[in-house]
Amino acid sequence: MRKLAILLTVFLVSLPAVFAQDQKRTCVVGFYNLENLFDIYDDPAKNDEEFLPDGKNQWTEVKYQKKLHNMAAVIRSMAETNGRFHSVLGVSEVENRLVLEDLVSQPEIADANYQIVHYDGPDTRGIDVGLLYRPNQFKLLDSESIPFDFGSAKIEFAMEGEDRVKFKTRDILMAHGLLDGEEFAFYVAHLPSRIGGKGWDLRSRGAEIIYEHAMEMMKKYPGIKIVVMGDMNDNPVDISMTEFMHGKEKPEQVGKDDFFSPFMSMLKAGYGSLAYQGTWNIYDIILVNESLLNAPDGGFKIRPVGKRGFYGVIYKKNFMIQQRGQYKGTPFRTFSNGAFIGGYSDHLPTYIVLEK
Repeated sequence: MRKLAILLTVFLVSLPAVFAQDQKRTCVVGFYNLENLFDIYDDPAKNDEEFLPDGKNQWTEVKYQKKLHNMAAVIRSMAETNGRFHSVLGVSEVENRLVLEDLVSQPEIADANYQIVHYDGPDTRGIDVGLLYRPNQFKLLDSESIPFDFGSAKIEFAMEGEDRVKFKTRDILMAHGLLDGEEFAFYVAHLPSRIGGKGWDLRSRGAEIIYEHAMEMMKKYPGIKIVVMGDMNDNPVDISMTEFMHGKEKPEQVGKDDFFSPFMSMLKAGYGSLAYQGTWNIYDIILVNESLLNAPDGGFKIRPVGKRGFYGVIYKKNFMIQQRGQYKGTPFRTFSNGAFIGGYSDHLPTYIVLEK
């Protein structure tokens, strides 16, 4: 009987810290590019031919389930590291709501009870952004899918005429609600590609759209706390993030209409969330407004994490990294040179920690 009591005590003590009781005082908010999370069904309205059982990638049920398991395993791993699941997790490169429903029902993360915000967007590749949130921590009030447009007074676009009409890209997702009773707006973006070194003007316009919408939210809801996250296809030091998103590297540089960009200093220190041709970049960016950066005592504010005092985290574990071959040391992705290798994503997830 004594042995049973000891074993029970050890079991209770060793339960994953995911079930920590102070979840409403500390929140993790993050972003993860899930790298082409497609289902196996043909959607005539989307360009999903490569991700079908008889398509180029031979995207079968077995591969799909492996992908879901891998994505859930990373989310679970972050929860065990942090002692809690993300309160809010933005995602990109998802085909539709179905894949998100399948993801949140995976056994590794089902106990988080994630709810979903998702809109079908116009992207020509058929991929969207989405938001997962824990309803016991974040109460969703309303949401919006914000389309891309060319209505800028500051940007001279390379694209003209019919090309503009044909251009389709991901909408920007905005979710407005209460995080532990405090008013927040979360933006999730996947800005236009930089294939061929192009598109800086399009990404700058995407950032400008987010910024202008955020300023309107700040006028409508004084004191609202704002988090902008996404695969920006630019680094924190690029013009889209510094000029059009008004991102600042240091807390003391942030004015009331600016955003604190914690991953800027991390990029300069040599960190990265994805590698391209041997160079590490941080395209998976999170920014916060001044109200969240300099919140008074008793309210949520972003806090430093780790010994080096950075305000952001790039989550990197050995199982998420290629261990051999040409791409050793880079994110362990789903496909390599057209072959399914059963990895996770070509991006590493990023997150921030809020505390009060």
